[in-house]
Amino acid sequence: MIKKLFLILLLLKCSFTYAQTIKTDILVIGGGPGGTAAAIQGARSKIKTLLIEQGPQLCPTMVSQTMITITVGQDLHSGIWGEFRKRITAFYKATPGYDTTYNAPIRFEPYTGAGILKKIADTVKNLSIKLNAPVTGIKKDGDTWQVTITQDGASQLIKAKVIIDATKDGIATQKFNPDFKAFDSVAGNYGATTYRTSIAAGNDLGGMHSDTLLSKNSYPQLPAYCMPLSAIVAKSADNLLITAKLIPEDNIQYLPNYLTLGQGAGATAAFCAFFKTTTRKLNVRAIQGELLDFKAYLVPFADIKQDDPYFRSVQQVGATGLLKGVQNGNSTRMRFVPDSAVNTAEIEPVLNEIYSRTFLWFNREKPGARFTVGNLLSLISEITLADPKTLQTSTAKTWKTQYKFTADFDLNRPVTRREFAVLVNKFLNPFARTVDMGGRLVN
Repeated sequence: MIKKLFLILLLLKCSFTYAQTIKTDILVIGGGPGGTAAAIQGARSKIKTLLIEQGPQLCPTMVSQTMITITVGQDLHSGIWGEFRKRITAFYKATPGYDTTYNAPIRFEPYTGAGILKKIADTVKNLSIKLNAPVTGIKKDGDTWQVTITQDGASQLIKAKVIIDATKDGIATQKFNPDFKAFDSVAGNYGATTYRTSIAAGNDLGGMHSDTLLSKNSYPQLPAYCMPLSAIVAKSADNLLITAKLIPEDNIQYLPNYLTLGQGAGATAAFCAFFKTTTRKLNVRAIQGELLDFKAYLVPFADIKQDDPYFRSVQQVGATGLLKGVQNGNSTRMRFVPDSAVNTAEIEPVLNEIYSRTFLWFNREKPGARFTVGNLLSLISEITLADPKTLQTSTAKTWKTQYKFTADFDLNRPVTRREFAVLVNKFLNPFARTVDMGGRLVN
């Protein structure tokens, strides 16, 4: 009798273990650097996130104990990559000869880097991690993803609203988006307006591009890049996002790219989960706003640091195309050049695209080649219907106290790019204009 009861209890336990169901909002499959960054961002956006990795540790390719130097796009301290850089520098700062200056090449042992990423992940609320958890099945049931894994000999079912496929082999991608093509840095990233949808930016894509195919009118010019939101979205399956298949995680030199791309995917997944919507109804500006909250770059302006008080203003205006970056020669760095003058020819077509009233203003005022402070305030008055004199007086009073501009207030002086970005962002907020997945304005 006792043996029968024991057998029944054992069978019930096995059945319960097999049938165990875990519910989460975001499921990240693959614990490489990109998947880890995606999970961190999803959880930091206050969304319940689960990361599963088939092996025994996060970032399984980062096991070498030989010191390496990152030479590809390492100097743009964007989001989680910037956080990783700071922790690496703090870890090695006592090492004789280690360079801790801001833009110094970043040197570390990959296994130490993996440990730092794990430490960051371990401190994030709303994030759970399962190691030694290979995927044995995946399917879509209505609006819910169902993923079966095995762990410790037991089968578990995970139900999720959004999946991020961060596996090198594309476990979900191969099954649900079989026609997926790896990121094409020319066709996929350099359309006329796709930079406006950027969810990850950098100053170097390494060798993952072909210079001979580039148009001189492309923006940004490679190797600087803006990764468009559409690149990570599976076309044939709702709420499936892709990272590792875009930039294969088999080269430690691309670590900055993996982390920034993963962070972008995490913010996108969080949007879907929070608003209970699908990848067919993404709000580009809302996702970008979330990334800016976590100091991620949308546009790779290397000369505007994250601690700049107007980092967000410059990034938002840059993402509209009103002020584009400057690239000199073969430099991988794209600069904002904040103290240079604004050229009327650069801003006029974009302003006319965003605001219907500016066409009349340009025809009437006929500003010179260099846009002046007076031109800018007059334009703001035209669009906002603010009293011109009142606007001039209030701006003059707060020019140095509130805005901290260094040049004197002078209506006749050419306005600098920093001044233009700050005032346009404050009074006109062009970033609020909705854009579609191709970066085109939606009326």
